This record gives sequence, structure tokens and C-alpha cells, in this order.
Amino acid sequence: MSVNLLFTILAGISGASLKQPHKTFIIFEGRKFTYSHADRESNRMARALQKHTDLKEGDTAALFVGNEPDFVFLWLALAKLGCTAALLNINIRTKSLLHCFSCCDAKVLLAGADLRGAVEEVLPSLKDAGVRVFVLGQDSGVEGMESLSDKIQEASDQPLSPQLRAHVTSKSPVAYIYTSGTTGLPKAAAITQLWMWYSSSVQNFVGVTSDDIIYIFLPLYHSSGFLMGLAGAIDRGLTVYIGEIIRYLCNTPKRDNDKVHKVRAGLGNGVRLDTWEEFLQRFGNIRLCECYGSTEGNIGFTNYVGKVGAIGKEHFIHKKKYTYNLIKYDTEREEPIRNAQGLCIEVPRGEPGLLVGKIKDTNPFIGYAKNRQQTEKKILRDVLVKGDRYFNSGDLLRIDHQGFVYFQDRIGDTFRWKGENVATTEVADHLQSVECIEEANVYGVKVPGHEGRIGMAALKLKDNMDFDCAATHQHLKNFLPSYAQPRFIRIKDSMDVTATYKQTKGKLVEEGFDPAIVKEPMFFLDDKKGYVPMTQDIYDSIVKGTVRL
Repeated sequence: MSVNLLFTILAGISGASLKQPHKTFIIFEGRKFTYSHADRESNRMARALQKHTDLKEGDTAALFVGNEPDFVFLWLALAKLGCTAALLNINIRTKSLLHCFSCCDAKVLLAGADLRGAVEEVLPSLKDAGVRVFVLGQDSGVEGMESLSDKIQEASDQPLSPQLRAHVTSKSPVAYIYTSGTTGLPKAAAITQLWMWYSSSVQNFVGVTSDDIIYIFLPLYHSSGFLMGLAGAIDRGLTVYIGEIIRYLCNTPKRDNDKVHKVRAGLGNGVRLDTWEEFLQRFGNIRLCECYGSTEGNIGFTNYVGKVGAIGKEHFIHKKKYTYNLIKYDTEREEPIRNAQGLCIEVPRGEPGLLVGKIKDTNPFIGYAKNRQQTEKKILRDVLVKGDRYFNSGDLLRIDHQGFVYFQDRIGDTFRWKGENVATTEVADHLQSVECIEEANVYGVKVPGHEGRIGMAALKLKDNMDFDCAATHQHLKNFLPSYAQPRFIRIKDSMDVTATYKQTKGKLVEEGFDPAIVKEPMFFLDDKKGYVPMTQDIYDSIVKGTVRL
């Protein structure tokens, strides 16, 4: 397979449309779209963009579209023009939206019809910057926001010249995918052709064939859904079904025929052990292969043998190509532990350590677009030898004596909830914009029966002021997606800090939101009422699963 997957993918689309024009490519909400349709529609979109914008090879366009066929067609259209697609998270708004658009030097914004309102909020700033804004659907009548659908309908569906992307190489960025990392605003990680090839090849370990239907349950703006799911499916000529995740299947009422189906394999990323076990017990012997990796990282693992609970399995070929180590890490000082020579210390087998991947020509770390400071923060130097450089994954892993890899925890200021990374500093910044709040410490806490950690914030209020439930809720609704809004608020008289005045989270995380443990005032974010006083009854209902989060 060529490492220049862009050509492989475009050849796959056009080849499939010629050899099997009626083969289903995408199934979405009961509708089916063939490979031939995808090829022609992306040609139309590419020609419409070519005619009505000045996009050319090497330029970037931002894609602000949800999980729907048009996302796929627009990305293919940009690829045919030799352009890079910045895949915007459809939940971001205002400041974050503008930041994500501008940090990768995008020239054009392409938005879904259902996101028109979010675009209107930032339209004045986009107009001032001379940005062309196109929205799918009919003309909105808003100055500065152009309809794209009518221009697509008028365009030809004939193939475009490969010369439009003649200078694309394996090192060229095919997309920007955003990661929260450990800072407030998202960072744009450049996904090269080579990294897309590597990520999409994970499907090989599952034994996927062109006769299969792949069920993509993650947002296509995420690396798992886009790279391992969509790109890999196109390369192999699969049918793609866009749907939901296995934990939702586990939450549906049990039926006598739960094991009567044609599902034979699954590719996972971050599936919790108890969910994995429940899924297999209920739906039968389905081969699940768990994976591990980060959008911007230079190292990943695949549990190609399907051991329940593991995120990967070491392999001598993999170890030869990708140099990685687990090193001792001080969670209090938030830095690796070094010996007398100033070098990092590898952990013994079976013990957790910080995963680091060696940066070299064959395994580079590209970093973040227009963010040299955050790129440098992800690089560790003098790790095992003076002068070496390693990518800091930010994750604590454990490798047992059989070579199985297990995820332990994530360091820094990020937690994961409902499949989304939440940067605590961004949430804290918004909380501190509320009139009554002087200081905020945001963290994630575990909830029985749920994956990841849910958002909680410890607040210190301004003197002689009470917690304003309504104002806080309204402000967070205006500026943060639902998954990032803290579900629990804890009011403190003072914040615990280190000797260097860094906020401490360990004890707060450990105490969680149990009123039997936390004696200070707490509030719960009710979906209908906003923030309400936290009670033991609410806590018990959450633990029992009768209150949905």
C-alpha cells in the first residue's frame, strides 16, 4: 500500500465507482449513498469551491459539519483540490470557534445547515478578517453568509485533474484535528498523509474485508472516527454506517434475541472494562480490538489479540519501528523523575509509568499549528541519553509481563467525558467570568457505571456574595458545550494550593460529590432546572442510575 493514502483513498473512491458503481458506501438515517454517488458529489463540490473561492493546493478550509454524508463529500472535495481540511468540533462556540478557525490559517469556512446559528455568532469577526463563509442549505439572506448547495447543484460532476494536487507528499497535512491537551483552548494537530495511513491500517488487525459494513459511532472530527474509521473504510472499499456507541446498546432493554446478529468484530478506543465484559456477555462472542493513541502523538498500540481490558499488545516489529518507554513520573510535581545524571528512569515491568515516544525522522512529532509554545511543552529532552527527544503522551500506562498494555490515568489538566476531552483551564476561565466567582478549580470525578470522568468545579466566591445559580448556568450554556459544563459545583472558603501556588486537585477528586463526605455546599446541574442544591437523594439516584447524566 502506498504511504500517500490520499491518492489511495481518491483512487479507492473513483475505482469503486467504476468497478462497483452501485455498491453502498454510506448508510445514514435510513438512506444509502453509493461510491459512485460519493465520487460524483465530491467532484461537484470541488468544482463549486474551485469556481467560487480562490482555494488552491496547500490552502486550508475549515469543515464545520456534523456526522452526515456531506462531511465526507466535502472532505473528499478538498482532497481533490489538494487542500487541507480543518475538522472543527461542532460543539464549540464563539471564542473557541474563532480560535480553531484562525490557528490553522483557514481561508474558507464550510458549515452545515444546522450550524448556521453558531456561525452567525462569529460572523462579524469572520467578515472583518475577509473570510468566505459558505453554509449548506438554502440562502440564509444574511450578508456575508453564502449558500453552498445551489452552487454545488450547478457544478459539473466530471473528474478533476490530478495536477491540482501534484505537490502533495506523504509529509503533507491531509487534515487538522483538534485536541484539548492541557491548555484552555483547543490545539490543531497536523495529520500527515503518513500518519493517516498508519492510523487507518489498524483495521488490518481486526480482519476487515471489503464485504464488511463498518459501524462508526464517534464524531468524524475526531481522529478515531475519521482516521481509523472513515479513511480505513475507503481504502478497503467498505460500507460505512454512522451510528452510536456500544455503551448505548448495553443501556437498551435486554431481549431474548440479543445474540442474533451478524456483527463479528469491533475496533474500540477507550472502552471501559466492565462495559466490554457486559457487551460480550449480552451480545455474544464478538471480537473486539482495543486501540490506543493520540491525535498528535507519534506512538500507538493495538490489542490485536483481543484480550479484554488491554489497550494494546507489544510486538517486536512494532517495537523496532517505534521506540517508546514508560518512565517514572511525579504526579505531585507534575514532572518525570530523574536520576543523579539528569536522565529519566524507566519503570519495571508491571508498574505504571508515563508513556513517551522517541522523536526521529521515521517517527516525527509534527506539533500544533501556530503554537510553538505548546508544541515544545510536549517534548521531553535528555530522557534516556543526553540530547535525545521524546514525545510526552501525557498518559500513564502499564505493560505486564506478557506485553499487554493497560491504560492507567491521564496526567495534566484534561479529563474525558462522553467521548470528548475537556480542558479544565478553559472551563475555569469561563467560571471566573461570572460576577460572583473569584476563583475556580475544575476537575473530573468518576461516576459509578459511566465511562470517563464528569466535570466538577470547586469555587471560591467573592466576599459577601452568594452562588448565583442562574447566572452561572446561563454563562456556561452560552460559552461551553454541554459535555464541558460542570455537573457538580462545590463551594469552598479557600482553595488548597502547593508551595508554588498551584491548585491541588487530588483530594477534591478523591472526595467526589458524595454529600456524606463533602460537608461544604454543593450544587447539581439539573437538565431542566439548572443548578440546584445537591442532596443525598440526588446522589443516591445518580449512583443507582435513575438520574441520567
